[in-house]
Amino acid sequence: MGVAADMLRAYVAPRAVFRARLGAGPREDRALVVLMAACLLIFVAQWPRLQRAALESGQDFQMLVGGSLFAWLFMVPLLAYAIGTISHLLARALGGGGSPYGARFALFWALLVASPLWLLWGLVAGFIGPGLQLTLTGAVALAAFVVHWSLNLWVAERT
Repeated sequence: MGVAADMLRAYVAPRAVFRARLGAGPREDRALVVLMAACLLIFVAQWPRLQRAALESGQDFQMLVGGSLFAWLFMVPLLAYAIGTISHLLARALGGGGSPYGARFALFWALLVASPLWLLWGLVAGFIGPGLQLTLTGAVALAAFVVHWSLNLWVAERT
């Protein structure tokens, strides 16, 4: 099944979708593509917010996008690999029996599944601006990421 369909299905049956994705075997190339796709979508989600910030403050939009590009496509992937490995070490200390790949992929897949909500958050940030709507949208996106990461990590460490 396609990635977009699996992303949608992950909101209905997150464990089954992740188990199927993880069952394809440890493929670091696929994990990296999932991570980079998630980071790219979240980077694009920043554009409306950055445009609003540029218009309000007089800053150069291209400079703001350049900083966001560096952060989301160069720094966040490195941090995600570190966080994924650390989450495996913590899970192993608590009795988990999975692999470092499974724990990393759990984080990467959760980022990708939650990325459409971050796109919505970016639109709200750009068009509506600060306020209750932005806070609620951000909370929903963050909650989706945390819930999916927790469920994915549980599945990864129990296999």
